[in-house]
Amino acid sequence: MSDGRPDPDALLERIKEDEQRAARGRLKVFFGASAGVGKTYAMLSAARAQAEQGVDLVVGVIETHGRRETEALLTGLERLPLKELEYRGRVLREFDLDGALARHPSLILIDELAHSNLTGSRHPKRWQDVEELLSAGIDVYSTVNVQHLETLNDVVGGITGIRVWETVPDHVFDAADEVVLVDLAPDELLQRLKEGKVYLPHQAERAIQNFFRKGNLIALRELALRRTADRVDRQMLDYRRDQSVAPVWQTRESVLACIGPGESAERIIRRAARIAARDDVPWHALYVETPSLQRRSRAQRQCILKRLKLAQELGAETATLSGGDPVEVVIGYARSHNLFRILLGRDHPRRWRPWYRSFADRIGGQAPELEVMLVAHDEARPPSPDQDRTDESWLERLKAPWRSYAMSLLICATAAVATAPLHSMFDLANIAMLFLLAVVVVAARYGLGPSVMASFLNVAAFDFLHVSPRFSFSISDIQYLLTFVVMLGVGLVIAQLTTGMKYQARVASRRERRARALYELSRDLSGALLPEQIAQIGQRFAESEFGARSVIMLANDSERFSALVLPAPGELPVDVGIGKWAFDHGAEAGCGTDTLPGSPLLYLPLQAPMRVRGVLALEPRDPRQIMVPEQRRLLDTFARLIAIALERVHYVEVAQTTTLQMESERLRNAFLAAISHDLRTPLTALVGLADALAMTRPPPTAEQAELAAAMREEALRMSSLVNNLLDMARLQSGSVRLNRQWQPLEEVVGSALGAVHSIIAGHRVRVDLPGDLPLLEFDAVLIERVLVNLLENAAKYTPPGSRIGIGAAPATPDRIEIWVEDNGPGLPVGKEEAVFQTFERGQTAGATPGIGLGLALCRAIMEAHGGTIRAERRPAGGARFVFSLPRGTPPVVETADEASPVEASPR
Repeated sequence: MSDGRPDPDALLERIKEDEQRAARGRLKVFFGASAGVGKTYAMLSAARAQAEQGVDLVVGVIETHGRRETEALLTGLERLPLKELEYRGRVLREFDLDGALARHPSLILIDELAHSNLTGSRHPKRWQDVEELLSAGIDVYSTVNVQHLETLNDVVGGITGIRVWETVPDHVFDAADEVVLVDLAPDELLQRLKEGKVYLPHQAERAIQNFFRKGNLIALRELALRRTADRVDRQMLDYRRDQSVAPVWQTRESVLACIGPGESAERIIRRAARIAARDDVPWHALYVETPSLQRRSRAQRQCILKRLKLAQELGAETATLSGGDPVEVVIGYARSHNLFRILLGRDHPRRWRPWYRSFADRIGGQAPELEVMLVAHDEARPPSPDQDRTDESWLERLKAPWRSYAMSLLICATAAVATAPLHSMFDLANIAMLFLLAVVVVAARYGLGPSVMASFLNVAAFDFLHVSPRFSFSISDIQYLLTFVVMLGVGLVIAQLTTGMKYQARVASRRERRARALYELSRDLSGALLPEQIAQIGQRFAESEFGARSVIMLANDSERFSALVLPAPGELPVDVGIGKWAFDHGAEAGCGTDTLPGSPLLYLPLQAPMRVRGVLALEPRDPRQIMVPEQRRLLDTFARLIAIALERVHYVEVAQTTTLQMESERLRNAFLAAISHDLRTPLTALVGLADALAMTRPPPTAEQAELAAAMREEALRMSSLVNNLLDMARLQSGSVRLNRQWQPLEEVVGSALGAVHSIIAGHRVRVDLPGDLPLLEFDAVLIERVLVNLLENAAKYTPPGSRIGIGAAPATPDRIEIWVEDNGPGLPVGKEEAVFQTFERGQTAGATPGIGLGLALCRAIMEAHGGTIRAERRPAGGARFVFSLPRGTPPVVETADEASPVEASPR
């Protein structure tokens, strides 16, 4: 049992962490389920209380959203001036990090921790600003909603149908020194919305219809409460470890299932899974491997491994620990994880051992704060004599080769011969020690059976050679009986302890060898730069540790299974079909599994942190060898390390390719910009000369006029291509500043149709724009260029007389989609995304003019606007190009006939 003292290494690590934390500021987060619950109000209230106590406090940035009650709390507080940044032609205000560091207050208020900073700021995210403030020793108060936590972002998106793009990494939230949950019932929050205390009235009505539905608010509230409870639970566990608190605190329902070698283990696992699912609580499954259990047969140990896998499949956190006393191990694990409910199998009655205390009784006696539940045995299947046997029988443990017994007999004879002349020189007690030494030698060299035999033989030899009357087994003094009993007992104890320690030393040596092998594997994999090198390293490890040949089947860049096998399989009977199944399902298959067990190879998916990177195929010489728990854990670790190495190499290749592409793109953009700039002057002159030629006197002939018109048209087309090249170079270099204005979409559509009137003259154009479209904020010139390029593309790849459609509609509450579609031949299969690449064309026909730059320019313009663009194949035939723009919040203007503010909308 533990003496209750803290671990020195852990205590030293804790002291170092406390020293580092003392040099940093403290972060206090006001956490809520959604906007409007009162996080900012609660933060300002707490800040005013700090200010009244004399704390040097500064307001860094606060978003009041026009709430009068919140703005009232700012009265009298020092506010840090915001920094002005020019962004896309507009001057916006942002948090001044340098000003805050120069001011260096004791406490600063930073609202909306998940906010994305404007381009030009030091950090892209506000939480990174907060990290720098904390590193400077400044305390920070901040706010965050549950939907902004990175790990819950997709969950909230699935509930509400709205994906929030501004997120905070969970480690920032978990590292906060204090989290204050600001909670509000959904009905009260909806009432606040209706009263205009959250948003302006017209915004509130829209919010109630979309995000702020009562069902959404209930789900978000539960997520916030659970996330806060999880954080508090981790804090409680850290405190218990730091303070070495032994008793379990029943603060949260939890279940610990103790798995043993008996048949009742499966019932325990399923019972624990049902309890955990019913109460919606976490549960653990623990298997304690004692020295006696380590001697069990491979079949029995494989059965234990399957039970651990069953528990893991049912949602348990599994652990396998070693120890001499399983009761101490179970109690220690339960206390370290604060698990107070323990499930055990009921012991079988042992009437012939009335002093026997059951496992449950021993746990209850040593840890009375734990709640022990006994699971009944399966009465439909009577227990076998060996069902709950926790160790080997004495006959099994006494088994040894006949040579060991022969050597034991020889050593005993040697001890008898060597001590015979010493009878007159030493006392009998000293001579008895020599016989015990012989028992120790036999036990250390040949095991338990020969040492037990040596104990009996040495007692007999001691009696025969040294106890009066000598050379007979009779004794003259009855007290020698006690000597014989003690000598025999000491010999047997020595034999038991020596053989047990020898076995433990052998087990420890095997574990050390496995740990050393994993270290060497990790060291070799860290230096691998190619998948081929990783495969060769894995092959050597599999051969040395498992006696198995191995190959790796890789996944391709599109996250699909590939038939590439590294190294070459040679005579290894690799089945690509089984490998693909293991890859697709993320589960093992083949030899020793429940899926295609007749295969001579074992197929393990290489699960990396991001995704499955391939499949490891092994052909063991002895399949039973890799099925024991220790070897299986080693194999799983081996596969995991191979997967991580493959993922590291993959991202190194991605980084190198990306760097090369960026450099190539930069050089190409510079080259295109230079050429485009130099070509614009002669092209403009060429257009002017063509116009002048048409106005000469006397007038040109019809043939000359036609040539002049064709020359002018080709010059204009060439000028348009040059403009596209120049615009693309500017957009990709980041030197273009958007002139974003709130304006109606139909005006830009009309100007785009006028610009391409001659090109689409032979097509039927239909415009379908709803009358209630809101104003959108965009650069009219660039969005017109997008529409012009899409219309030219539709006219270019469709025959005369075909239909071209333009439409728009709200896609999500925060997005408006605009599309241009046609009923022509459509896009080639598989090129829906490739057509947006620079110099990529949908068709290879040389008769169609163009260089494949228009759609790439469209994507660059949409990315500059924070929008997206995609291509689709229409089910009825033809192509459809859809781009989206952020909806935003249109400005509030005053009508001419009344002074009340209304939302501006196109008429």
